[in-house]
Amino acid sequence: MVDLHCHILPALDDGAKTIEESLAMAEEAIQDGITHVVATPHACTEYPFDFAKVRAAKDDLQQRLEGRLTLATGCDFHLNHENLMVLKKNPAPYCINQKDYLLVEFNEFSIPPAMDHTLHELQLMGLRPIITHPERNGILRSQPERLQAWVRIGCFVQITAGSLTGVFGQGAQEDAWNWIRQGLVHFVSSDGHNTGRRPVKLGFALEAIADKHGSAVAQSLLVDNPRAAFHGEALPYTPELAATVDRRKRKRFFFF
Repeated sequence: MVDLHCHILPALDDGAKTIEESLAMAEEAIQDGITHVVATPHACTEYPFDFAKVRAAKDDLQQRLEGRLTLATGCDFHLNHENLMVLKKNPAPYCINQKDYLLVEFNEFSIPPAMDHTLHELQLMGLRPIITHPERNGILRSQPERLQAWVRIGCFVQITAGSLTGVFGQGAQEDAWNWIRQGLVHFVSSDGHNTGRRPVKLGFALEAIADKHGSAVAQSLLVDNPRAAFHGEALPYTPELAATVDRRKRKRFFFF
C-alpha cells in the first residue's frame, strides 16, 4: 500500500515529536504492508513550511530505515493567501514527491465561494489538487455539492482511513462510506500522527473497503491510485461520479 498523507517526520508540526517516534511509526507502517510513505507536514500559519528542513528530516529517516520503506515528501497545504503567493513562485517543494499532485486543506470555519476560482488557478498552474479529509470538515459535510463540483472540474479527494471505522465520529464515518459509494473518493490515506489513536496504518481500511465494495476498488484507492500520484502519473482509477450527492439535514453553525 502507498500512504500519501502522514505526519511522520519529527519536530515539524503536530505529528511525530522525536526521531524515535518517527521510527516507531515507520515500523508499524512496514508491518502493516505499506511500502511507500509521503511525509506531509502542515504548511500553515501555525506550522510554517521549510522545505530544507523537511528534506533533511526525510533523508535522515530514510537512511535509518535502510531501504525497508520508501519515503518522499509533500505537505498538508492550507489554502490561504500567503501560502498561495509562495506556491506560485515554486510549487514543486509542496507537491507529493515534487511532482504535480498537491494535498490541499480547507479551513473548518469558512470556505468562501472564491475557493472555486482558487482551485481552478491551481489547475492552470499545472497542479492536480487533492482535497484532504473532507469528511472531517463540517462545512463540506453540510455542503457536499461543493465537493462534487470540485471533482467534476478535475480535483481529487482523499479520505482518512480512520474515518471508515469511526475514529473521527459517526458523521465522518457515514460520509466517508457514502462518498466512496457515490464515486467521490480517489485515495485513502492514514493522516498518521503517532503510534496511538492515529497510526500510519492502512490494512484495516483495505479490508473494510474490499468487504463492502470489492477488492478492485480497495486496490485502486490504497495501492494503484496512490502509487500513480506518487510518481506524478494519471490515475488508473477514476470512479463514476453519481448524478447527485446525499445532502442529509445537518445542524447549522453560525460564526460571527
